[in-house]
Amino acid sequence: MMDIRTKTCIIIRKNGEYLVGRILWSHDLRWSESQYAAWRTRDKELAREVARATGGVMVLFNPIVNEMRVMGT
Repeated sequence: MMDIRTKTCIIIRKNGEYLVGRILWSHDLRWSESQYAAWRTRDKELAREVARATGGVMVLFNPIVNEMRVMGT
């Protein structure tokens, strides 16, 4: 049986959109309205760096149960 807690990850949210990544051959960032399309990591320090660089906030996200919680910095 799978432990759904292992699917919890950190995503970045800004202005109601979620960071997907960088546009190929560009320094521009791609954002999506869907949290399921977001770039995901379990590395809290990396997520903190990305959030600071983009001006976004870190959000804990579990795609299995569709739960999100904003993380403190």
